[in-house]
Amino acid sequence: MSYYIIYNVSSYIKLIIFILALLIISAAVVLIDSSVDNINKTMPEISDSIVNGDKEYNEAVTLVNEKSFYEGMGKVESAGKNYNDSLEKIQSIKNRFSKDLNEVQNKYFDTIIKELDLKIQAVDKFKEAIDCFEVNSNYTGSNYAFEANDLMYNATQYQHERDEMVRDNPKLFK
Repeated sequence: MSYYIIYNVSSYIKLIIFILALLIISAAVVLIDSSVDNINKTMPEISDSIVNGDKEYNEAVTLVNEKSFYEGMGKVESAGKNYNDSLEKIQSIKNRFSKDLNEVQNKYFDTIIKELDLKIQAVDKFKEAIDCFEVNSNYTGSNYAFEANDLMYNATQYQHERDEMVRDNPKLFK
């Protein structure tokens, strides 16, 4: 009879260990899914902010070309705010969920960070250009504007790379 009790206890321990293992695995799956859900919920907001930043930047260029420097400065500052907000959110997601991201997702976040860094630099150069144009220092202003244009062009290369990653991996990016 003592053999039966030992065998029974051993079976119960194995069953308990099995159930605990299932609970741990289930919890891990839920945590991974919730991090992906969290990322998917935040990305449209970030994308909208970048699109708005691009729109405001382009409006700023138009306004400055029309010599509406004050309005142009307001638009470019708003574009910079959108880019900075997006960058902070992207970096926060990458820091919080880096362990849950695969190689493609990590590359995507690195690409968008590079894109936003360049757009923020372009905003800064364009603000310097506007400041120069306001005091009729057109040569220096034009140099800053060309630098801003080059930075924005380079940023769009990252944007195209990012768009291509989304297109090539539709299951990862919803």
